[in-house]
Amino acid sequence: MDLEVRSGGALLAAYIANPPVADSSPPTLVLCHGYPSSALGAADTNRSYPELADRIANEGWRVVTFAFRGCGSSTGDFSLGGWLEDVLAVIDELHAMGDTRGVWLAGFGTGGALCIAGAARRPEVCGVAALGAPADFRDWASHPRRLVQHARDIGAIHHPDFPPSIDVWARGLHEIKPTDAAGEVAPRPLLVLHGSDDESVPLFDARVLSDGHGDAELRIISGAAHDLRNDPRAVAILLGWLDRERHRSR
Repeated sequence: MDLEVRSGGALLAAYIANPPVADSSPPTLVLCHGYPSSALGAADTNRSYPELADRIANEGWRVVTFAFRGCGSSTGDFSLGGWLEDVLAVIDELHAMGDTRGVWLAGFGTGGALCIAGAARRPEVCGVAALGAPADFRDWASHPRRLVQHARDIGAIHHPDFPPSIDVWARGLHEIKPTDAAGEVAPRPLLVLHGSDDESVPLFDARVLSDGHGDAELRIISGAAHDLRNDPRAVAILLGWLDRERHRSR
């Protein structure tokens, strides 16, 4: 089922997958994609996520996945602060809809880091899974103009006059700190999943996030790279964690 969620000035294109067996109050998962790769581009970066949502829904979850502003069919232009606003808007929309046993978050790459940051700002979130997530955005923050140009090149920034202020736009790169947020997520469950051969986000970041939480479940997949969305081992670990969370919530 398709859904539109208003997030500030953006309209987010979302997809809802429901469990096959009727449940008046299922647990709900918000599933977030990462920053687009140069090869895939912003238009197609979330195209495989409805398939994953359907697979998770078959395990008894209601799953909502969406395209961040500037990506897929969503309107708006990329900014890290805007993407965090998108996560919060989807959480708030789900609570407004009601009839859920709780909301969990799971995200890949940048999406995983923003799930941690979002859960820190929404104490009603029950748990978080972060796959291949960065512990901070200092690399981006040190070269904001380069990041803006890259976002234009991949189609995540559409309007030529955006951002109106590079300093204001870059503020989120400094202010959003996933490692600090991980400490605020505790004692709620946190799964940190990372590939040993990730060349985009160092394995060290996973250990930093885990330490920041204090009691996270840290899983490292030997030989895996950054694209955990398409790694069957990562998906299996995520499904196992979600199954334990679903039974814990009963």
